[in-house]
Amino acid sequence: MLGVEELREVVNIGIQLTTEQNKNRLLEMMLKSAMDIAECDAATLYLYKDEALHFKIMKTLSQGVSKGENGEIIDLPPVPLVEGNVCAFSAIHRELINIRDVYDSDRFDFSGPKKYDAITGYRTGSMLVIPMLDAQDSLVGVLQLMNKLNEAGDFIAFTPDDEFAIRSLGSMAAISLSNMIYLEEIKLQMHSFARAFAAAVDARTPYNGTHTRKVTWYAGVLADEINRRHDAGETEDYFDNNRKEQLQLSATLHDIGKMIVPLSVMNKETRLDSKLPRVESRFEILSLLYDRDTYKGRFSSEENANMQKYLQESLDFIREKNSVGFFPPDEMGRIDEIASHKYIYEDGRELPFLTEDEIADMKIVKGTLTADERLIMESHVVMTRKILEKVHFNRSYDKVIEYASTHHELLDGSGYPNHLTQEDLELETRILAIVDVYDALTCTDRPYKKPMPREKAFSILDSMVEEGKLEGRLLEYFKDAIADYSQAECEKLADDYI
Repeated sequence: MLGVEELREVVNIGIQLTTEQNKNRLLEMMLKSAMDIAECDAATLYLYKDEALHFKIMKTLSQGVSKGENGEIIDLPPVPLVEGNVCAFSAIHRELINIRDVYDSDRFDFSGPKKYDAITGYRTGSMLVIPMLDAQDSLVGVLQLMNKLNEAGDFIAFTPDDEFAIRSLGSMAAISLSNMIYLEEIKLQMHSFARAFAAAVDARTPYNGTHTRKVTWYAGVLADEINRRHDAGETEDYFDNNRKEQLQLSATLHDIGKMIVPLSVMNKETRLDSKLPRVESRFEILSLLYDRDTYKGRFSSEENANMQKYLQESLDFIREKNSVGFFPPDEMGRIDEIASHKYIYEDGRELPFLTEDEIADMKIVKGTLTADERLIMESHVVMTRKILEKVHFNRSYDKVIEYASTHHELLDGSGYPNHLTQEDLELETRILAIVDVYDALTCTDRPYKKPMPREKAFSILDSMVEEGKLEGRLLEYFKDAIADYSQAECEKLADDYI
């Protein structure tokens, strides 16, 4: 019977098993502890998956064999659930099996261990096989211990105390592993929902198709660069697995509010966009009207020729300025001049050369959106918060809503929607602000602009740092993080990421 000290050791190991958060370390700890308690030379841990037992960890102390303890794959075929195999039998029947010497047993097919012995010179003797069952009595795996050793180094049979202790450890490890797998499944479900929402946003428009993936990947590589600098003693900031996961989940969800932005705004490629054909048709009608009125004698041929020239030059100007990235304000008077003209019908009705909404569109200095349309576009961050507030995020993701809905805030308070300042913005938000702007500048799928070379994009970001809008330290980290990748490589890696 186990003494007090042995029982205390089993309990202490069990506590460690139930608090370990890394699956590979949990399994390695369990196997090593079982070998120490049972004082055996070798062990194999199998995990149950797809109706078979898969090799997870293998150890033989006397031969210096150690495989799989760091999560690396063991290149051996899985063991099918066939009763002739001892570990499979244990799994099928949920039965502990204790064998004094495999060479003296004809109960199971031990040809595998015997072949191994013939090749390596090893001598497989005693064996203890224990199924690992979770709290729902579901099979998690099988632990197989071999060659319990006495003080002389000879193998002896495993004892009832070994059976009790190892069964207890196996159960605790199985429950911990099941809980860990369950948490991983919950995380996977959360991330899959996030990716599905992001895909839905990106699919609404061809002009947002890769943005979410790239921002998520950029945020991750920047976090990795921060960790590298932390390890080098250059910064106190550090992203553990959960913190990085929360940052990237926020990045995946940061544009979900665009689900409610009208496509007429999202997809607006030029200032007039779908209104340009209407303007062109009107100018064609105006040309015909002036020709007709000249025929009727309302205008002279010279007046008509001048007007036809004016109409063509005006339409050419509108077409040119409709698609330029920047429309200098000092050239906008031409739009007002064109808009001042009206055709007067004989009954007094008026046909303006440009309507009020067309004038507003054409007088956009930069980009393609009017002030009202920009407000609609900017409302996506407000909607991002409203949508995400309907989702229950557990404590591992309790900052996702905040990070995702503040990615357009800037350090000097000039961002939106709440004009927060540096004191209000956490590191994650400042990271998202940088990578979001960078992708907006360099992306290849925006309707209203050509992609910028990396150097020019960084020049603009440097200017934003000088203006107090972005954090210079993080920008330098980001430059280093992607320095070894071309822009095409960044996009490929981001596309493969999620």
